[in-house]
Amino acid sequence: MSMTNEHDGLAGPAMLDGDAGDYFALLKPRVMSLVVFTAFVGMLLAPGEIHPVLGFLAIVCIAVGAGASGALNMWYDADIDVLMGRTAKRPVPAGKVSAETTLAFGLFLSVFSVGVLGLTVNWLSAGLLAFTIFFYAVIYTMWLKRSTPHNIVIGGAAGAFPPIIGWACVTNSISIESIVLFSIIFLWTPAHFWALALFKSADYGRAGVPMLPNVSGERATKHQIVLYAVLTAISGVVPTLMGFAGIVYGIVAAALGVAFIWYSVKTWQMPDGDEKMIPAKKLFGYSLLYLFGVFTALAVDGLVAKFFGVVA
Repeated sequence: MSMTNEHDGLAGPAMLDGDAGDYFALLKPRVMSLVVFTAFVGMLLAPGEIHPVLGFLAIVCIAVGAGASGALNMWYDADIDVLMGRTAKRPVPAGKVSAETTLAFGLFLSVFSVGVLGLTVNWLSAGLLAFTIFFYAVIYTMWLKRSTPHNIVIGGAAGAFPPIIGWACVTNSISIESIVLFSIIFLWTPAHFWALALFKSADYGRAGVPMLPNVSGERATKHQIVLYAVLTAISGVVPTLMGFAGIVYGIVAAALGVAFIWYSVKTWQMPDGDEKMIPAKKLFGYSLLYLFGVFTALAVDGLVAKFFGVVA
């Protein structure tokens, strides 16, 4: 398949190159906010200290790198974004920013974020950021997304790397603790996105994206959602079991995990062919609350440990 013709067709030479709001939209700000938050928690939980200025600069670089990934994703996916209701208004398919400009924008931000992070913080964190951008833009967007119903399972690794990057910014190393933080997001991603895929399956079908509900059906997807919700709930309490988070955090994570499983079971009980899919929509909304809640609890636990010398 030749992507050049498809993208040229969406972004001719006469196209306007957008305003500041359009470029901000290319960064996928909602995704970026989650990346920044989880990276910050990774930095906060890491042993040792980082100068506040370098810490702030690291977060900015991670945010810019996440934005670069989003821009490259929108450049490549413009041909399918235009076919889906939830993505048709993005800057490239909507004709606000040209595909060529979007590609250049994404590449510039990639090089800038990785280079600045390496020169100012350390090259391990910069290398991890570069790998994350490559994984999301090339491995997931250009390959997995259009080739396998397990796209989001494998591709979800890209969104799970920020805590490891944040940890590496402080310690210049990767540890089992940072890998546990990675695993929470990695295991959370399938249930989160498959809930969305259930009530947006018509969109994915029009675009020819082989999401699990379109390939294996609703029932198989619901089974997988419950499985990953259980695995996510278990992974959420591992920080307490390993001793780098306290009992209070463990209780909060366990409660959030039980609710995550409950919402997934409600989705599993939803009749196949349900047009409203209210349980799936509720699961999708709660899944965002779950991840935010778990990492907020980790952040509070880490702050208490750093400033008061105790694990909550």
